Amino acid sequence: MTGLATSGSGRIDADEHAVRDLKRSLRGELVRPDDAAYDQLRRVWNGSINRYPGLIARCAGRDDVRTAVQFARKNGALVAVRGGGHSFPGYSVCDDGIVIDLSAMNGIRVDPDARTARVQAGALLGELDRATQEYGLAVPSGIVTHTGVAGLSLGGGMGWLMRKYGLAIDQLLSVDMITAEGEFVRASATENAGLFWGVRGGGGNFGIVTEFEFRLNSVGPIVMAGPIFWPTTESPKLLRFYREWSADAPDELMTLVVHRRAPAVPYIPTELHGQPVVAIVSCYAGLVDEGEKLLKPLKEFGTPILDLCQPKPFVDHQGMFDPSYPHGWWYYVRSCDVAELSDEVIDITVDYASRIVSPLTAFPIWQGGGAAARVSEDDAAFSGRTKGHTFNITGVALDESGFDAEREWVRDFWNDLAPFHTSVFMNFLMDEGEERVRQAYGEAKYNRLRELKRTWDPHNFFRLNQNILPLPAQE
Repeated sequence: MTGLATSGSGRIDADEHAVRDLKRSLRGELVRPDDAAYDQLRRVWNGSINRYPGLIARCAGRDDVRTAVQFARKNGALVAVRGGGHSFPGYSVCDDGIVIDLSAMNGIRVDPDARTARVQAGALLGELDRATQEYGLAVPSGIVTHTGVAGLSLGGGMGWLMRKYGLAIDQLLSVDMITAEGEFVRASATENAGLFWGVRGGGGNFGIVTEFEFRLNSVGPIVMAGPIFWPTTESPKLLRFYREWSADAPDELMTLVVHRRAPAVPYIPTELHGQPVVAIVSCYAGLVDEGEKLLKPLKEFGTPILDLCQPKPFVDHQGMFDPSYPHGWWYYVRSCDVAELSDEVIDITVDYASRIVSPLTAFPIWQGGGAAARVSEDDAAFSGRTKGHTFNITGVALDESGFDAEREWVRDFWNDLAPFHTSVFMNFLMDEGEERVRQAYGEAKYNRLRELKRTWDPHNFFRLNQNILPLPAQE
């Protein structure tokens, strides 16, 4: 494949002279299909996504982003925006159009006295954690450190600290953004407040955020955290115990329940590799001795086969799931929130856990509540604060072989949970269509977001996302 892409609705309608002008205008790098680095740079985290952009603009700063947006507008190109490249449905790359790649824009400036951090949009969660934990501070974020800060935060930002401090968006003080017109704007509670409401949960619909300003919170650096494993056969009793034990948990405690076959990672004994297990993974964002007391009943329930819940550096706990979600594997996800782990929900969960075949497949069940649930539902575009639990049903295969069976398992599981669905986390959606996006926000919020879209992106220039259709132009 050489030159620019020549087909598809996102085709770049530009001559060679225009492309050379773009290359000269960038401080960063413009990568074309015949360049040596192209095949590596077009790849994203989800290996099942295989797309061929016409150009990849590796931006070195805000001005490069603006230049790339203006080029795409002038030449009718479809735009994909890449931060960490972790989008489940592969929105970080496109066929034929231009990828605006922010990964080189990964600067982080921590002000420990003001307890704030300014974070460029290409930074990864692990880089942010390392920079802030030097001062015993953190931004609530996700659970896989090679996830991008930008995509995670614009969708809401769930993680180990959300019950103690709220979502990533609850720490957001301001954003710098390049609009669909190629203009720079800043949004905060006092400047472009409507836009600030929208970007906190509305994803990349309104522009390209180039920098975030976060409030920082005291965490660690040592926390009581880690997984405790039981055989999957104990899951029915364990989940019912967990339901009661976690109901009165303090905000400091965040847990995930994970069913899978024990992964072949160094911290798990080889004799357990591939065995069906259920793990409750905890993180206590408070004093270690208090966490030890709180977790004692869980540690003593039934007959655990492995207990790795212990004092550890917060940054180590943040990276615990990294080996289970590497780049290049094939991932398929369906997600839903439920109000509670009722007996019916538990029975469905146990049934599908017993059907797991792939040694790579795992599905975390996220605990809700805490600080994230006490923020008003109207505070930001993000929806689903009052959920009881979030199911992130993930089918995983090394490659195409066996992937269809994993997708079928995911869809069947999700469908059987359908009577109990309440809401859904936007970052866990696949490419599921307009109606699903509308359902996720609810009618009132979706209409407000459509009004914002009409204001900031009336022609739906930024459409490779969980797309919000702009309201028609006002007459």
